[in-house]
Amino acid sequence: MAEKNLYEILGVPKAATDAEIKSAYRKSALKYHPDKHKGDKDSEQKFKEINVAYEVLSDKQKRQQYDTFGSTNPRGGFGGGGGGQAGGFDFNGMNFDFGGSAGGFADIFESFFGGGMSGGRSKRSRKSGPIRGSDIEANIRISFEDAVFGCEKELEITKSDVCKQCNGKGAEPGSSIVTCTACGGTGEIKSVRNTILGQMATSNICDECNGEGRRPEKVCSVCHGTTRVRVKDRVKIKIPAGVDNGSTLKLAGKGEGGIKNGPSGDLYILLVVEQSRKFIRDGLDIHSETEIHLLQAVLGGEITVDTIHGEKTIKIPAGTGDSKVFKISGAGIKKENGQSGDHYTKIKVKIPDKLSKKERELYLSLADEAGFDMKKNGGLFW
Repeated sequence: MAEKNLYEILGVPKAATDAEIKSAYRKSALKYHPDKHKGDKDSEQKFKEINVAYEVLSDKQKRQQYDTFGSTNPRGGFGGGGGGQAGGFDFNGMNFDFGGSAGGFADIFESFFGGGMSGGRSKRSRKSGPIRGSDIEANIRISFEDAVFGCEKELEITKSDVCKQCNGKGAEPGSSIVTCTACGGTGEIKSVRNTILGQMATSNICDECNGEGRRPEKVCSVCHGTTRVRVKDRVKIKIPAGVDNGSTLKLAGKGEGGIKNGPSGDLYILLVVEQSRKFIRDGLDIHSETEIHLLQAVLGGEITVDTIHGEKTIKIPAGTGDSKVFKISGAGIKKENGQSGDHYTKIKVKIPDKLSKKERELYLSLADEAGFDMKKNGGLFW
């Protein structure tokens, strides 16, 4: 069954930049997040596909492999970017010597695997130095108020980290790292066999030492020689004032632990901000509605407006109409860098639907003063 095209899943072209891919991922992840579609299996599946697509396309090596073979599966065939799965030969980790007649074959292997055949034999490259740990992405939901004023949150993540039992060496404490006896320290197991093309020499990564040439004399009883273990870590997150929905925070060194004393990866936190019942955010500005009495609109005066910073008193002129907007400078969102927004409130004039006997008499007096015959015109309160 054909794989879905990863670029189509994120809705970006194949030539998309890293920034465009990241932006598309954020929008899609927010749109299909399980918290917004509880119990919706289609949205849950879509969310998983989005994360898989981003995991591949955000990694340069994985993306290059996907663009070349149409799959990140080394057995996925040699197709283009269509994502097809074709059952083929797995040449991963194998090197060939065709007895001096490998010129054409060498070119083919080099075009697919980026390797070379020097002197009729190539060696699979392996990382022998420190390897940086992978980055981790996580979502955290915060309230509208926490986003406005900033806060501290604590998040529990599960990740791979350096084994504390062996300090990332893979050997049981007190045990040494010794030369692998299976490969003699070369990291490769070689063999020669006769074929119709002549002698074929193959070189495979040594299973005993995983191509390192050295292995623990006695493997660690905790990580079993892998040098890392799965751990749960509680991370404190300082969320600055003024962050918006979809913002990303980077916590350097809080990702997965490195290998062979390599640095740890980073932790990226995607913020999901809940909506407010009273306020609407527009950048650093806040919008709201303020209800006033008909008489306040007619006569003008001072009114109280609810803002994110508490109640503010403003003056409105006589004859203020419905939907009139007033600005309260500096009463919007304030960021830690000194930037500040404003508060805009739209007036909603409330027309009374019930009147006391005295209020009715007063309104009728006003109508007479204005020259209205309420009996003839069928007044609102008649």
